[in-house]
Amino acid sequence: MSPMLETVFDSQDLPVAHRVEAWRGITASALIPNELDIDHPDEFRASLRAADLGGAQVTALTYASMRSRRTPRLIRQSDPEMYAVGLILGGQQVIAQDRNEALLRAGDLVVYSTSHPYQAVVDAPKSTAASVVVQIPRVMVPLSADRVDRLHAARIPGREGIGRLLAGFLTHLTTETTPYRPADGQRLGSVLTDLITAWLAHHLDAAGQTPAETRRHTQFLHIQDFIRRHLGDPRLSPAAHHISLRTLHRLFHHHAHGATVASYIRHQRLTGARRDLADPRLAARPVHAIAARWGLPRPADFTRAFRAAYGMSPTEYRRGSGDAPPAGRR
Repeated sequence: MSPMLETVFDSQDLPVAHRVEAWRGITASALIPNELDIDHPDEFRASLRAADLGGAQVTALTYASMRSRRTPRLIRQSDPEMYAVGLILGGQQVIAQDRNEALLRAGDLVVYSTSHPYQAVVDAPKSTAASVVVQIPRVMVPLSADRVDRLHAARIPGREGIGRLLAGFLTHLTTETTPYRPADGQRLGSVLTDLITAWLAHHLDAAGQTPAETRRHTQFLHIQDFIRRHLGDPRLSPAAHHISLRTLHRLFHHHAHGATVASYIRHQRLTGARRDLADPRLAARPVHAIAARWGLPRPADFTRAFRAAYGMSPTEYRRGSGDAPPAGRR
């Protein structure tokens, strides 16, 4: 097993004189060829981590101020016919394509096409900008290309609705350090493709075009997000998302590898409590307070569930500095 995103490039590993040219080469192969203008090559810093998730290429980047252009000549030379979806994590960026132009800041989402000329300007004078870019073949998105073109280079906030789900999913991919198996990449790629399709359809008001399975998958992701945001509420129940219990259990059975809603909630709460118990910054916080924070207010019930999942009590786990194996049940 290996981490989800692997480091492909870090400018700190190269002599200053070679960094810009190496960056041109790695972005052309890992992303797509662009013309790049960098004003201060002697101060240039950048990094790139990438993963192939079942046809969807996910790339996390940091980079200094620059200008890039995707020209008609470059498109004629090579066009993989991809949509690129970007989430801005830091810095200020401007992108223009198909008569649209957007000023993007942290938390904003944008979609653009590798088949149409575009230009982008990154402004990060005092540090580095950061973003996550997903490249996905257009044929994997069951929406009219003519309609998606309307969204090219439009600023789409990533802090509400499906945009928040997509931004959260991409952010998680860039920060997750848990090892993954190769088959996990295929599954995550499927989730990501469905999420991007639903996100685009929402902003095109084209939900009827999206396959039923994509809509169900997106509904499941909404429910997961709702559960994560309400784990600290002891009253959280399977019926809290205002759909029938039968539909809810069917969604979890299909998309959570057979886990029940109750077992999924329990697993998420125990995982959160376990993480807090291993955090040295929370060493002075009582065990019962940590449990209550995660919606487990009964100390005896928490201790019993924790022991069943990890083979030791919460106090023993904390004393052992987090050496317990991960829970195998959900």
